[in-house]
Amino acid sequence: MSNALQGIRVLDLTNVLAGPFACHQLAHMGADVVKVETRNGGDLARQLGADADLNKRYMGVSFLAQNPGKRSITIDFKHPSGREVFRKLVRTADVLVENFRPGVMKRLGLGYEDLLKENPKLIYCAISGFGQEGPLRDLPAYDQIIQGMSGVMSITGAPENAPYRVGYPMADTIGGITAAFAVAAALADRNRKGGTFIDVSMLEAVMATMGWAVSNHLVAGREPKPMGNENVTASPSGTFRTGDGLLNIAANKQEQFEAVCHVVGRPELIQDARFSERQSRLQHRFELKAVLEEAMASKSTDEWWKLFNQAGVPAGPVYSVPQALEHPQVAERGMVGTFPDAPGVGRDIRLVRTGFKVNGQAPRVDSPPPTLGQHSEEILASLGYSAADIEALRAEKAI
Repeated sequence: MSNALQGIRVLDLTNVLAGPFACHQLAHMGADVVKVETRNGGDLARQLGADADLNKRYMGVSFLAQNPGKRSITIDFKHPSGREVFRKLVRTADVLVENFRPGVMKRLGLGYEDLLKENPKLIYCAISGFGQEGPLRDLPAYDQIIQGMSGVMSITGAPENAPYRVGYPMADTIGGITAAFAVAAALADRNRKGGTFIDVSMLEAVMATMGWAVSNHLVAGREPKPMGNENVTASPSGTFRTGDGLLNIAANKQEQFEAVCHVVGRPELIQDARFSERQSRLQHRFELKAVLEEAMASKSTDEWWKLFNQAGVPAGPVYSVPQALEHPQVAERGMVGTFPDAPGVGRDIRLVRTGFKVNGQAPRVDSPPPTLGQHSEEILASLGYSAADIEALRAEKAI
């Protein structure tokens, strides 16, 4: 287990996915993540997911996925006493992460400059659709909006059916991982003497990951186009039909193409003028694909997978999500954690962790996702509030 961020307190004011995912990463690295939520319902993700009963209990699957290892406190920012509680909490924090529209926190008197008065070394990370500046700064943005406006949808799918959205909230996820990286970098800055303001634009974060597609336009003047399951830079590289299903092949090098030809029993293709060089293969990719699929109809996906990899050609099957989760490669590396009898859920839940190990151990958290306001009393007590004070705050509906 890695506790690189042990002793670091993060205030998670975020909703739905980008921000919660960022703080999910920080929690797995040992940070004390305090989820600050509204009194009435909390994080919207508490009401989202495939289990309608859990949504009614404010423990939706979408919330469970990103929030293990966190503590929850409810605070009403519009109440003067609530704001005072929050200011006290900020004094104990190292990092604050929020994903409100630009200007919301400032209007509450809780913006970056305001909170620096409470904590001069605060790292303040603001995640928004378009960033804190620019003509679109005030517009709301969810994942689908960013996928469309970044250009991702325009190059996803096949020519006959694009644009398509990616099948999971990749813009939110990339925005979150970008925020986590920026926060970790700020914490590691040995020359940092004052506060740090981090402005994460989900739009820019996504475009930063589109390096090849964007650079083909910026440098080579070629507009990216949707290509379905084909690889723009190499052939044969894509998804191929076998005798019983599909197999991905990535023969990106000349020697790998030649190995493919030998494996499928068509060595003469190596000298075929249409396929002998990289550029000619790109021009005749669909002719090559047809020839290979004809040959690959003779064996199953598993058989071809083994044969190609033995020949040094990267290849792999196309799995469903359940198949991927059940594969020994995933199971044996501790990617999925189990939380017995999770509060508010009433049964064991299994959730994914991070995608890396540190010194041979997968980072993990020990506590399940919190119920709404589950830790309010213990957090308030740590700030110096007595039982009577806490009761008064509840009576005022400040927490």
